[in-house]
Amino acid sequence: MRPGDLFAAHFLDHTAPGAPAQIAEQLRKAGLVTLDRLATRTAVLALSSRIMTMSAHRDSDSDGLTTIRCIPRHADRPGYAGLGNGDLAPHTERSGLPHPPRLMLLVCSQPATSGGECLLSDGLHVHADLLEHQAGEPADVLARPRTAYFGAGDGHPTQVFTPHFDGRVSIRLRLDSLARWSPLVLPHLSQLQAAARRHQQPIRLLPGQAYLLDNERWLHARTGFVGDRVHLRGLGEPRFVLPHGFMPASPAPRPTTRPEVLSWA
Repeated sequence: MRPGDLFAAHFLDHTAPGAPAQIAEQLRKAGLVTLDRLATRTAVLALSSRIMTMSAHRDSDSDGLTTIRCIPRHADRPGYAGLGNGDLAPHTERSGLPHPPRLMLLVCSQPATSGGECLLSDGLHVHADLLEHQAGEPADVLARPRTAYFGAGDGHPTQVFTPHFDGRVSIRLRLDSLARWSPLVLPHLSQLQAAARRHQQPIRLLPGQAYLLDNERWLHARTGFVGDRVHLRGLGEPRFVLPHGFMPASPAPRPTTRPEVLSWA
């Protein structure tokens, strides 16, 4: 295994006996599983049905999977950047929902001619990075309730880091034109973006290869590409117990019962 090879470090054989239990355990531990031998849509659907209850999406097909490829007429529309061929900033899938899907499965059907690498950032490392700056002020401010609004008119007021009563923390992020921020957060946005990119690790998937991630822990992004890049995406809720996000490197403040109400920039 090459140093820094994220695919090899998180690989599991989904065809092996007991694979669903192994996948569940690795998601609880690391929030990420990599897979292969998913060469057909039927195989992707079969695996998805074993590990999650599929969630419908605006762009999903009738079977619940979404075909991700460049559709030029959508490329410049807010919220449709995934259907273009440009760079994608680190983000949480469906961040504008009150409860984004917990799991995302992304499977390569056809790689780009050039570019199109997936870039994954572990929220645990992003959070720990921000705890090291200014006595942890960026992480603290980014955890204040309702300091962000993600989505269009039907979006959701939220925050980047959400602490839970068991001490764990979830991350939620988008950095496009459908993100609005409280003035309290604006001074820390550059640090947040830098930390999310600093901890990115690349995965260039080959046909039939995939990753499955905890959408409350890992941020995903993509480099721009040339060619007919085609991936299949499945979103859904796990068919097993999956604790929220991650246990932070340092104790996080417990959630408040009365969130602050703040305006957004």
